[in-house]
Amino acid sequence: MGEKIKCIVWDLDNTIWDGILSEDANVKLNEKALEVIKTLDERGILQSVCSKNDFNSAAAKLKEFGIFDYFLYPQISWNSKSEGIKSIQKSLNIAMKTFAFVDDQEFEREEVKYALPEVRCLDAVEIPNILDMDMFMPKFITSDSKNRRMLYQNDIKRNKIQEEFVGTDEDFLRSLEMKFTVEKVKEDDLGRAEELTVRTHQLNATGHTYSYDELKAFSEDDNYLVLIAQLEDKYGTYGKIGLALIEIQEGKWFLRLMLMSCRVMSRGVGTVLLEYIARKAQENNVELYAEFVPTDVNRIMYITYKFAGFKKVGTEGESEILKADSEKSYRVPDYLTLVEGDK
Repeated sequence: MGEKIKCIVWDLDNTIWDGILSEDANVKLNEKALEVIKTLDERGILQSVCSKNDFNSAAAKLKEFGIFDYFLYPQISWNSKSEGIKSIQKSLNIAMKTFAFVDDQEFEREEVKYALPEVRCLDAVEIPNILDMDMFMPKFITSDSKNRRMLYQNDIKRNKIQEEFVGTDEDFLRSLEMKFTVEKVKEDDLGRAEELTVRTHQLNATGHTYSYDELKAFSEDDNYLVLIAQLEDKYGTYGKIGLALIEIQEGKWFLRLMLMSCRVMSRGVGTVLLEYIARKAQENNVELYAEFVPTDVNRIMYITYKFAGFKKVGTEGESEILKADSEKSYRVPDYLTLVEGDK
């Protein structure tokens, strides 16, 4: 239960506002809840709503209060709260154990606890204390975390455009005019780099986490190379979305960490950083190896390695050792532009 919260889901009646909307159209905004909502947004914690209400009436009230845009994938219906939270979790694609739920009704909290035991449930009377709770305090507040809601909102916009797009998936990706930038990690990036190791699970080859100080030491050590990747397109930036830690050995490079943010899984960039490194290894006439540690959720990363031509050649403790195909031609997808920063 020590996981930091990535998304808080709010009830509405007698929680975000005082009163019951279906009984009184003049409900009053809970000013303390408003303060919490704004501060959590600044901390990079995502937020949504799950309320038993008429959607149009509740959405209109949230817009009247000027806070509708704070909430991603709001679930306002007469369905159970647990079903609503499941829908939000599926849309955001983050672990259920990183969710919190705030509701004034004990019955609703118990229903969620029973159906979704990993979700942290809070009584609405706890709202004044939320900002001081450790689970709502990220270690770093980076530029990416400050803009996290906007990044997700841009994704929602892109997904809607994709649904209406006429053509192949590759045609759509090409229409985005994506730019993928790879560069050495800088000191300003280290907070985000640590955050990526902590927050990324599905597309993390080892599941290892690294602290700011560890990553700083690696970045200053000539025996290691720490690369960070950023993605942007014509609709805006996705932020820093990839990280690699390469140990430089005699005649070979060893990938000790490789991860990509789950937010970009649908953008056809899952292998771009990996294949960039493989191509650089070829140019430097070194063999490329990679460490892979199977977890409950990262099988897709193993598939990514296999798709990129890596084959298992041994084990090292709990790790599988994979080796890149030194004869394979690693090319940049023609639907994006690869930019090399400070190498």
